[in-house]
Amino acid sequence: MVGPAEDQFPSWVELTQGGGRFVGRFGSARPLASASIEGDYVAFRLPKQYERRETELTFEGTLVDGRLVGTTVLDDGTEGAWVGVRAPELPSFTPTFGEPIELIGSDLSGWTARWDDLANKWSIEDGMLVNSAAGTDLVTTEKFSDFRLVAEYRYPKGSNSGIYLRGRYELQILDDYEGAPNGVGNSGAIYGFLAPTTNSINPPEAWNTAEITLLGRWITVVLNVVTIIDRQEIPGITGGALDSAEGEPGPILVQGDHGPVTFRRLTLYPAT
Repeated sequence: MVGPAEDQFPSWVELTQGGGRFVGRFGSARPLASASIEGDYVAFRLPKQYERRETELTFEGTLVDGRLVGTTVLDDGTEGAWVGVRAPELPSFTPTFGEPIELIGSDLSGWTARWDDLANKWSIEDGMLVNSAAGTDLVTTEKFSDFRLVAEYRYPKGSNSGIYLRGRYELQILDDYEGAPNGVGNSGAIYGFLAPTTNSINPPEAWNTAEITLLGRWITVVLNVVTIIDRQEIPGITGGALDSAEGEPGPILVQGDHGPVTFRRLTLYPAT
């Protein structure tokens, strides 16, 4: 976690001697410009991405009782604290799937708005979950551990959305029909980390079906009957995550702050 108590945000860092990667409040994983590990002391720096600042980001910390505790300079120029803990091991397993849970109901009960200061453009129309314009994200009140999620969705030309699994790992929804197939920001990617092997998205306004299996931190994504991510490990949380408590159950979040999207099916099968 980074920042003062009233404005903390989850983050993720991978440290190696001389390098690594970092995920901030928003955006994608980016390489560190430098990293140093000397005994219990660590320091690293990286260029800005979407941060509202002109300078690079710098972090210093010390290992104390199994946690990295340190300081950084925030976007407003003030000093902020950060605390890091080792990410948990989350192995895959052979699952048994339970009874389906339909996340789309007759109204928005079972969902809550992520932000009160952004307009809530979500509604239920003809049994479908609709986001009519850019506004707040929507989050399930129920939390889940391991599961298979079947999502059927469409969007208008030029739109952008996403599904955050456990509220931490974003599956990208994007109008990139006939675009490049292998970027970590493409349709079906785990944003910033795992690229799809091919672009199997349908044209704007056409329905798409994604089957997403998340076991531990291992994920398989089948988009429109094409396996585009096959049992790959997600390194860590993606930008925009609700929290960084990866070992805990988490909600399903549908992204609403980028553009319109319609879901006609969100069916979750819990795994044990």
